[in-house]
Amino acid sequence: MLVLGVESSCDETAVALVEDGVVLANAIRSQVERHRPFGGVVPDLAARMHAEAIGAVAAEAFARAARRPEEVELVAATRSPGLVNCLVVGLSWARAFAVARGLPFVAVDHLEAHVHACLLAAPGSPPDPDAVELPLVALLVSGGHTGVYAYGGPGRMRRLARTVDDAAGEAFDKVAALLGLPYPGGPEIENAAAAGDPTAFAFPRARPKGRPLDFSFSGLKTNVLYTTRGQNARRDAPLKEGISVADVAASFQEAVCDVLVGNAVRAALEEGVATLALCGGVARNARLREMASERGGEAGLEVLLCHPAYCTDNAAMVAALAEARVRAGLAPRPADLSLPASSRSEAS
Repeated sequence: MLVLGVESSCDETAVALVEDGVVLANAIRSQVERHRPFGGVVPDLAARMHAEAIGAVAAEAFARAARRPEEVELVAATRSPGLVNCLVVGLSWARAFAVARGLPFVAVDHLEAHVHACLLAAPGSPPDPDAVELPLVALLVSGGHTGVYAYGGPGRMRRLARTVDDAAGEAFDKVAALLGLPYPGGPEIENAAAAGDPTAFAFPRARPKGRPLDFSFSGLKTNVLYTTRGQNARRDAPLKEGISVADVAASFQEAVCDVLVGNAVRAALEEGVATLALCGGVARNARLREMASERGGEAGLEVLLCHPAYCTDNAAMVAALAEARVRAGLAPRPADLSLPASSRSEAS
C-alpha cells in the first residue's frame, strides 16, 4: 500500500511516501531561518509559508520516491495537536488530494505519530516485525510537548505523565535566549554544553507535589536566570562577571535530561514493560540519548531510540501510522474527512 503523508503542525512543511512500512521519501522544508529573528514561531507567518511550500515539497517527495500521484492508495495528514492555522493548510491540501482521486483519507494524531515513529526502520529499509516488543513506554520530548506514554500499537496509547508548565524544548529555547544563544535553542545549548562542565551548577530537579511522574521546568528556568544575572534581575540584564555560558548550558542540559530519563525509566518499570522508547525533536539530543541508554540498560530495559530522521516533525511518521491504523482495522473513518484541525491531542 502506497501512502501519502502530510505534516504541517508547526514550522516544518513535510510530505512523505511510505509503502508497506518502507519510507520511500521524507521531504521536509524548514522555516527556522524565517522565524529566527522573532525568537520563536510566528503562527500566521508559518501558515502562509506552508501554503507557499506544500506543492513543491510534495513534488520533491514524489521525485525522490520515483512514484506518481496516480499510484497513491491512501492519504493521511496530521489534524491535531498543533497550531490550528498551520494544521489547516496541510489537512486541507491532503483532503483535496484524496477527494479529487477518490482515495481513502486518515486523520492522524501528531503525538501518536511521534511515538509510532520509534517503530520505523531507517529510510529505505524494510521493517522488522520482531524488532520491537509491544507494549512499550515512550518518552516524547519536543518543543511543544513533553510526556510519557504507554503504547501498545495503533489506537492504544495512554498518557502516564506530562509537563505541568513548559515543554522541555521550550525550556531549551528560553534558556538559550537567556544565555544570548540564537533560536532554536536546543541545538545551541547542546553545542555550548559540549565545552562545559555539567556539574558546575547544581540546578534543581523539580518534582511536582503529588505527581511523581510529571515534569516541571519553569523553576529550573528561573534558577538559571538568577544564577546568571542575580536574584530578581531583568532578563535583559548582563550576565554576571565570570559566568561561563558553556558551564551553564551543560549543567542545565544535565538537569533536564536527568529528570526526563529518571521519570521515564520509573514509568516503564511501574508499567512492567520491557522497552523504553525515546522520540520527539529533543530526542536528537546526544546527552539525552546517552543517558536514556545508560539508565534504561541499568534498569533492565531495552532502550529504543527513534531514528534521527524521524525525531523532528516529519510526514513519514504520519503516513506510517495511517497505514498501521488501516491494517489494524481502525481507519479510515467516515468522520476523518470532516474532523476539524485541533490544538488538542486525542492522546492527551
